[in-house]
Amino acid sequence: EAEEYEDGAGVPTDIVAREAAGQWGGFQDAGAVAKKIEEDVRLREDEVARQREEERAVEGEERETKERITSLFHGNKETDYAGRSWIENKASLATKDVDDKQCFLPKKWLYTWSGHTMGVNQIRWFPGSAHLLLSASMDGTVKIWDFQNQRKCLRTYMGHDQGVRDVNFTADGKRFYSVSYDKNIQYWDTETGQVIATFTNKKTNFCVAVHPDPSQQNVIITGCSNKKAVQWDSNTASIVQEYDEHMGAVNTVTFCEDGKRLLTTSDDKKIFVWEYGIPVVVKYIAEPTMHSVPAVALCPRKKMLIGQSMDNKIITYEAFGRFKFQGKRQFKGHLNAGYAITPGFSADGKWVMSGDLDGKLWFWDWQKMKNYRVLKAHDGVVMSCMWHPTMPSRVVSCGWDGTIKLWD
Repeated sequence: EAEEYEDGAGVPTDIVAREAAGQWGGFQDAGAVAKKIEEDVRLREDEVARQREEERAVEGEERETKERITSLFHGNKETDYAGRSWIENKASLATKDVDDKQCFLPKKWLYTWSGHTMGVNQIRWFPGSAHLLLSASMDGTVKIWDFQNQRKCLRTYMGHDQGVRDVNFTADGKRFYSVSYDKNIQYWDTETGQVIATFTNKKTNFCVAVHPDPSQQNVIITGCSNKKAVQWDSNTASIVQEYDEHMGAVNTVTFCEDGKRLLTTSDDKKIFVWEYGIPVVVKYIAEPTMHSVPAVALCPRKKMLIGQSMDNKIITYEAFGRFKFQGKRQFKGHLNAGYAITPGFSADGKWVMSGDLDGKLWFWDWQKMKNYRVLKAHDGVVMSCMWHPTMPSRVVSCGWDGTIKLWD
């Protein structure tokens, strides 16, 4: 096409226009400057808007991935030939009654479950049958392991961004709760690995206790870094009650007397007993000679309670009535100072066990308070140990070397 020409002089119109705008000389009038600034502003606004869009998209993706992959199943398929879920206990163990079986001290190492990349903080049996083993680790994952058959990892639950501090099953084992250093509490479906609910009060929780009554499995109490024990309802993901008396972070929460009482221990070296649901302390246990007790365990009959005292002792209290201190009943010899090492009981209540910070497992006689055996179990601290509820001499321990070990 022929360009438009002006009055036969042979000069293209756009050049004339540009000359008129005065762009040939180094001169820019105020109008041009203003126009340029406007354009820059518009470009910048577009860029900001685009960045916002991108961020939003990324956030959405994150949310989606959180919804999508929170769990990996490691077995072949999730149901067996009879259509039973992988959670179910296939082996019908003839469970002897606790009274007629005697627990014996384990002698040798049987098996190591490895798979966590950082230290394991806590392990829990599947309620009742104890054919599965749940572990919480500093690598931010929770894993569930087969205890009986091939003893492999069955599922990994990845919902936390930081180390998981504690886990606890509901009464039937179909669901469990986990608390983590990312300040979240997650409520999981054990079988599918879905997160049913996530809730947080923006504080680190150090422990989670589930109400013992099977009809109240939605009630949990967490020990918080803000000096409170917080009671949650997981159905509504809301705080129901706060037990706020301690002067330091709350380390443990234990239900006693079938859920009528709570016992909390804290960094302030005190132990408080509460009526369940009422934030008033019924009994203060505080002595100038006491040390803080960051981990406790109930005996199988729920009548006694042992706590890991930070002066390298395990101390004993009654877990009912007046919660009397059993001054004579102390278990010594191991080193625990500075670590919340969970102690344990044998299924018949005859033996007390605990890890220590040299990686040893210690066993004491409950009656005589005498140390009968020490096993070298892990490299680094042994954080938790559990006695199998139906197999008389099986013990499982976990430590900061990232392994879980079986002893017999």
